[in-house]
This record gives sequence, structure tokens and C-alpha cells, in this order.
Amino acid sequence: MSNNQQAAGTNTPQQATATPPNGKRKRMLLSLTAAIVVAGIGYGVYWGLYARHFESTDDAYVAGNVVQVTPLVAGTVVSIAADDTQLVTAGQPLIQLDRADTQVALEQAEAQLAQAVREVRTLYVNNGSLAANVALREADVAKARDDLRRRQAIAGSGAVSNEEISHAQAALKGAESALLAAREQLASNKVLTDQTTVEHHPNVQRAAANLRSAYLSFARSSLPAPVTGYVAKRSVQVGQRVAAGAPLMAVVPLDQVWVDANFKEVQITHMRIGQPVTLEADVYGSRVEYHGKVAGFSAGTGSAFSLLPAQNATGNWIKVVQRLPVRIALDPQQLKDHPLRVGLSMTVKVDVRREEGAAMAAAAPAKPMQTDVYDKVAKDADQLIARIIAANNGGRGAGLASASAANAKPANT
Repeated sequence: MSNNQQAAGTNTPQQATATPPNGKRKRMLLSLTAAIVVAGIGYGVYWGLYARHFESTDDAYVAGNVVQVTPLVAGTVVSIAADDTQLVTAGQPLIQLDRADTQVALEQAEAQLAQAVREVRTLYVNNGSLAANVALREADVAKARDDLRRRQAIAGSGAVSNEEISHAQAALKGAESALLAAREQLASNKVLTDQTTVEHHPNVQRAAANLRSAYLSFARSSLPAPVTGYVAKRSVQVGQRVAAGAPLMAVVPLDQVWVDANFKEVQITHMRIGQPVTLEADVYGSRVEYHGKVAGFSAGTGSAFSLLPAQNATGNWIKVVQRLPVRIALDPQQLKDHPLRVGLSMTVKVDVRREEGAAMAAAAPAKPMQTDVYDKVAKDADQLIARIIAANNGGRGAGLASASAANAKPANT
């Protein structure tokens, strides 16, 4: 036997004993495979019974009404009563413009209204004097007619000359002409006063409209807060000349915020208005869970309303999964306890198990946004007009406002 054969003979038993089947490793692989299978089955059961009824996204952000404060008249800013981060209430003065020019225009309009009332009163007084003049002219006509009749009755006796009769006839014609002129003057004056009163006369109404316009310009030099909220984006400075409509600051009512969740188009198949939603804000983390409801769906995707919409008809088109904004209404009490700010990130999960709701809103909101802070200005203008008319109309009520309003002095004058 050669040395090679001896070496081969001696190595073969050692190799056989060095590579026995590894039963422990096999058991570990089988256990791992079984665990993966069980986990897969468990996840399948979880998804089939629970997870498939929910759609979630972290592409969601807090949104709200950013109410711009803009002047209705041009002017120079003389004071600013609020700054960023401050809470203001509806009607609270925020910015004051210089009132010098509007004050002069208001005083001129007040004087013009007072003058118009007195001129119209004169028209009504003239009706009486012109009616008296007509009566006087009628008496003159009757006297001239009697004089002519008496002279004509004795004309045959020679007691009255033909010249006197001619004079009497001329006097009668003159009296009749004077009566006709008096009646025309009365009719002309009545045209200006018929079917109206002093306070409702067109001249007075025109002067009142001019005063109302001047008063509105005067009162609008003070800019109130349209709603209750927090001041943001203040850009105006004292001494700045601002134009009508220029944005000066914004007021954000944080009790009226909502969440815009951008879901993929494949996620909204079973979404309906009114479905319950749970949300988490990054600012609070998982310790605070918000509850809300689906309030509505956007009329188009984000790309459709972008500044430069995608031209999908071009030859280099690439399909991209679109996202549709879904509005989520939040619980007002939770917003009060844990306030949110516009723009904060949210994680949203919608329960889509029940699909009884509508896919799109079918009616306008029952409570539209509105403000009444500007109504007082119009009421104050009517009070001022009523007071001026009453003061220049012999103390009689103006009829443009109630009696209490006629005697009230506007707060802004």
C-alpha cells in the first residue's frame, strides 16, 4: 500500500465523523419558519378582521381660517393696538388711521344735510303762502268781475263811459291772469312736496346718503378685529400710508381649525362623510388622541389646483398616484383642552367600516362664517342722520330711526 493510499485511508473515517447531521440547526430553522408562518397568519387575520377597515396617513396638517384685516379706506396709520401672538376679541380696535380728512368731509356732509332739511321745510311753508296768494287773487278776480258787471248794467243810462267799461274789462283780465299765475306757482311748489314728507324728500334723502357715505369713511378709519382669535402676520407699521384692500395683519380663530388629510386616491374608495376619525398631533404625541369626523372631500387633487398643473396629455407622461385632501372636523372641547395651531403635522386614521354617509356634501353648511362688527357703523350713521333731521325739522321725528336712536349720539363722533 502506497503512502497516498495510507493517507486516504486514514482521512476517510475522520471526515465521516467531522460532518454529522446538525439537528439543532435544523430545529432552529423549522422554529423560525413556523414563527414566520404564524406571524403571517396572525397578521392576515388582524388585517382581515380589523386593519382593512381603517385608512391612515401622516400627510395631514392643521388648517384654519386666516382672516385678513384690510382697510376699506386709504389713510396713514397713526396707532397699532395689537401685535403678533396676541389674543383679540371681535370688534376690538386694531389699527387707527388718520381721521383729519374724513372728519372734514363728515362735517361738510352734516351741514349739507341740515341745509337740505331747512330748504325742504321752506317748500312746505311756501305751500301755505302760495295758497293764501291764490285766495287773494281769487278775491281780486271776484271784485273785478263785480265791478265790470255793475258798469255794464248802467252802461245804457250814460252814467258810465265806454272807457270805464274797457278799464273794468282790463282789470278783470289782469286779475284772472294774476290768479292763473298764482295757481301755477302753487302747483309748481306742490310738485316738489306732494306724496312725501320732509324726512323722505329726495333732496333730504340725497344729502342723507352723502352723510352716510362720509360717516362710513370716517368710522372705517378705525379697523376692528373681524373675529375673535390670535394676531398673525402683522406687516403694517406706524406712519405707513396704506391703500384700501391692502393686507395689514391676520386674525386666526384657533377654535375653528380643522385638519386637511391628504389620502392617496386608492384609500378613499370606502370613505364617506361622517365616518369617525382618530388623530394624533406631533406636538403632543401619542399621549393626546383627538376624535373627529370626515367633514368633506376636496373637489380636486392637489396637483389639479397647483400653480402649474401637470400636462398629462404630453408624450412623456408618467403615472403618479394622486392625493385628495379630506377635511376632518375636530371636537371643539378637545381643541379647547389641547389647542392646535395652523400648519401643525397630524397623523390621521379613518374608520371606513360603515359607508352610510354621502361621498360628497349635498348642501351648504348650516352655519356660514359671518361677522357683525361692521353693523354698528351703519346703525350709528342712521342715528346721526335721524338726529340732524329732527334738529332741523322743528323738533319733529325724522322717521329714519326709532325715537331713541334719533336722540342718541354716535359713539365714534
